Amino acid sequence: MKKVVVTLAFVLGSLCTVLGNTSDFNSFDTAVVMVQDFTEIKVADLPKAIMDALDKDHPGAAINKAYVNEDGQFKLEVTKEDGTSATLYADAEGNWISL
Repeated sequence: MKKVVVTLAFVLGSLCTVLGNTSDFNSFDTAVVMVQDFTEIKVADLPKAIMDALDKDHPGAAINKAYVNEDGQFKLEVTKEDGTSATLYADAEGNWISL
């Protein structure tokens, strides 16, 4: 949470600098940055529900890395059967989520 506040302060400070130096406000774009703190875990430590959901919805996908955040959400870096890479997010019950 501390990183989110620091990042937000940095972004807002940058916006103030840009606004102070910009005379054409119509061409100004704003970006919102969300920081999710995920900690890497062993693939073997993933809940069975996530492994079952991956087998069902993404057959043949291999998990390269797994992460978890403080909300119990999981981030999976996978290589799909066709060789493409993807990042998937799931809750502990194996439900796919978007962050």
